[in-house]
Amino acid sequence: MNKLWEVVNGCCVEVLSGTPDEWVDYSIFSPPFSSLYVYSNDDRDMGNCMTDDEFFAHFDFLIHELYRVTKPGRLLSFHCMNLPRSKERDGVIGLKDFRGQLIAAFEKHGWVFHSEVCIWKDPVTAMQRTKAIGLLYKQLCKDSSLSRQGIPDYLVTMRKPGDNKDPIRKVNALKLPAGDDRLKNGFPLSTWQQWASPVWMDIDPGETLQYTHARSDKDERHICPLQLGVIRRGIGLWSNPGDLVLSPFAGIGSEGFEAVKMGRRFFGIELKKEYHEWAIRNLQSAEVLMTQQSLFQEAHKGDE
Repeated sequence: MNKLWEVVNGCCVEVLSGTPDEWVDYSIFSPPFSSLYVYSNDDRDMGNCMTDDEFFAHFDFLIHELYRVTKPGRLLSFHCMNLPRSKERDGVIGLKDFRGQLIAAFEKHGWVFHSEVCIWKDPVTAMQRTKAIGLLYKQLCKDSSLSRQGIPDYLVTMRKPGDNKDPIRKVNALKLPAGDDRLKNGFPLSTWQQWASPVWMDIDPGETLQYTHARSDKDERHICPLQLGVIRRGIGLWSNPGDLVLSPFAGIGSEGFEAVKMGRRFFGIELKKEYHEWAIRNLQSAEVLMTQQSLFQEAHKGDE
């Protein structure tokens, strides 16, 4: 493994099954949303499924491996949303509690439901993108019995039982002098008050890694990179500098990009070749940015 990061092109279940027990400090990722988004025709692609039951039968193997490789007392966060039901696919118009299904699947393997945050999304943007009948103003005027609110994102965090042998300690930055090395793990009270909110209203949906060039002609659905602000908060809250962060669905490398910039190590797995190649490019960029930031801080150490 590279000193700072590694991204493997392969199936996350197969790759993780060949790794040691209890070597991961924190995981953060966005899993396939059952059959909502299909990224490839590979049988190992968990999004390449016909039903929710088929998806969870496959995903179950990954949850087992994630539990095995995670250190006791440490955490895992997944990004998800509840899924729309359609008349064509499901026979009815409504919603599926995909968030709840995921939590139950993790609990079945011994994970503890630790926390969750609701991430606000603009319903107008969702309406324009999806044309969902429940969000259309003309449907409200015609018959509001089918009207509904927009579907938010969630960051759900699970904890592996046991004692955490390496506490994730935060430092009150206000009590440290400029140039103190402990500032790299500083955590102001105002930041905690903001991040402790059960609803995050301030996540910028447009702050994602560039992904247009990672598409291929065979892509069946669009790429959905996770917002960098969500990743930063998860890593900032639940890992220490130097910790190993894992993403079993690395995509174009969003989780690794932030992990490396924040002084963590990263191990990612991505099945799709085109995404894997762009993940490597993005991780290389993050390593350069992290090095430049360190040099800048060193050059100005003691200026104040």
